[in-house]
Amino acid sequence: MAVATPEDLAALMTRVAAGERAALRHLYEATSSKLFGVCLRILSDREESEDVLQEVYVTIWRRADRFDASRASVMTWVSTIARNRAIDRLRARGPLAYADQIEDLQIPDSALGAEALLAAAGEEGRLRNCLSELDDRTEKVIRTAFFEGVTYEALARRMDTPLGTVKSWVRRGLARLKGCLER
Repeated sequence: MAVATPEDLAALMTRVAAGERAALRHLYEATSSKLFGVCLRILSDREESEDVLQEVYVTIWRRADRFDASRASVMTWVSTIARNRAIDRLRARGPLAYADQIEDLQIPDSALGAEALLAAAGEEGRLRNCLSELDDRTEKVIRTAFFEGVTYEALARRMDTPLGTVKSWVRRGLARLKGCLER
C-alpha cells in the first residue's frame, strides 16, 4: 500500500472493526514503522519495542470497534495505544527504569508525523496557536511528552524537577489546551 491518507486509514479501521484480517494487515503495513518508532523512542530497546508493537496490533484488533473518528484520527488513536503500551512496559521494568532520548537513531519512515497529520487535518494552526498561549515551560513539557514520546519520569529527570510537579504542569497545560481548542 502506498502512503495512506487519513481517509484510507479510516476506511481500513472500519474494515478491521468488522473483523477483516486483510484490513489489519494493510493497516499494519501503513502504520507499523511509525508505531515502531514511537515504541523504540520510549523503550530504547529494539527487541522490547518489537514485542510491544505486536501487543499494539492485538489491541487494535480487539478494540477497533471502539475507534471514534469524531474524536481522533486513526494515526492519533493507534499512536496513543503504542505510546501507552510502551510506557506500561517501561514501568514494568521497575522504579529505576527510564528511557533516555535516542539522538543518533534514524528510523526511515515516509509516514507523516503527528504535527504533519494535524496539518493535513487542518488542525495544526489551531494547535500551534493554543500551544503558543501556554508559558514556555508548559509548552516544552507538553511537546516533549506528546510529540517526542518521552515519559514523565524521564522528563522530570531531564528537567531536574520532581515528578509530581512535571505531571501537574502537563495536567494544567492540557486543560488549558482543551479549553483553547474548544473555543
